This record gives sequence, C-alpha cells and structure tokens, in this order.
Amino acid sequence: MGSYINSAIFGWYPYLCAIVFLVGSLLRFDTTQYSWRSGSSQLLRRRQLRLGSNLFHIGILVLLVGHTGGLLTPVAVLDALGIPHESKQILAMTVGGVAGAMCFAGLLMLAHRRLADPRIRANSSFADTAIVLLLLVQVTLGLLTIPLSGADTTAGDMVNFMNWAQGIVFLNPHAASYVADVPLLFKVHLTLGMTLFLLFPFTRLVHIWSVPIWYLGRPGYQIVRARWRQGAAGD
Repeated sequence: MGSYINSAIFGWYPYLCAIVFLVGSLLRFDTTQYSWRSGSSQLLRRRQLRLGSNLFHIGILVLLVGHTGGLLTPVAVLDALGIPHESKQILAMTVGGVAGAMCFAGLLMLAHRRLADPRIRANSSFADTAIVLLLLVQVTLGLLTIPLSGADTTAGDMVNFMNWAQGIVFLNPHAASYVADVPLLFKVHLTLGMTLFLLFPFTRLVHIWSVPIWYLGRPGYQIVRARWRQGAAGD
C-alpha cells in the first residue's frame, strides 16, 4: 500500500500540479484579467509591508533559483566537474539557510500584518491569508530539513531528490522510487511545495507571471506628474 501511495504522490501528483499550474494560469489570464494582480494593501502599515515584502521576495527568489538549479543539474555534470556531492550539499544548506531565514522573517511580518490589523484583515480574502500561511509553513519545513541534510554525510538524499526531479521532467515512470525511503519531513516538504503550484492559478501568486523584466532594459526615465485640480493652491 505504501508503494502505491508513494507512486501516486511523487509519480503522478507532480504532473497534475504542473498541468493545473500552466493551464489554470492561462485560463485565468484569458477569462479574468482584472483579477490578475497582487492585491496590494500598501496604503496600510506601509513600513512593515516594505520590510517584510523585501525580505520575502529576496529570500524566495534565491530559494526558487537554488532549488531549480540544484534539482535539475544532472549528477553526471557534478561528477564531470569534480564537485563532490557533499560540497554541493553544504553550499545548498548555507545559501538555502540564509535565504530561508530571510523568507521566514518576511513572511512572519506579512502574516502578522495581515492578521493583526483589523483593516487589512477585513480587506483580505481567504485565499490571500491562506497562501501567506501556507508559504510560511513551507519555508518552516524547509528550514527544519537542514539538520537532516547535515546528518546525511554522504549527501545520498540530495542525489535522490535530483534523480527524482529529473525523472519527473524526463517522464521516467520510476521517478517516485528515488524518494521512497527519504525521511518523512522531506516528503511533506515536497508535497506541500507541489501543492503550492496546484493552488497557484487560484491565488494572488499569478502576478509573478507579470514581473516587468523588460523594464531593466528600457531606455530613459518615466516621468510621473501629479494632476492638480483648479484652485488647489489656495486650499
């Protein structure tokens, strides 16, 4: 029974999450474009929002890049470059620990701001609050896996995760077997991570697709002028 559950969660569930993630995002953009936004509440408690948001975004970007690059880099490439698996694991633990701590602090501030302020709470949807709390739980689980990784002196679990992720990408029907025997905490972390992709199209996270990367190469400056109503100077 355990093998069937493992195959369902780590063999089939990733594809369900990926399909909903991509198709759901496309359908939402096509049908409800006015909901395609971050739903900012920046007019309320702006200082706490600014600090918490910056910590969260910097931390989560580093984690996403690190996880993607780390999981999808073939083991053979590391071996060809002469990079010991243990060294890669130490680097991942160090960078992931710092970025995770930043992300945790930012999410904690954002969750406190959203739950403690009655005005923000009244203007927040269930999905807004739930996704912040789920992200907080996910980052907490990630930080808790660091001691487990440190105890694995051979970096065997890390290699198993790499083989599993690459097996999913390249449609290996036996991909789930690579994580069958890893500690339960890792499995919960992986499952919640996939679930966040499943929920992605139904939350404010869709605004990630609209990040204005092209602004970095845009020439010149944008000038914004205030519109003064007639007689404002005498008010």
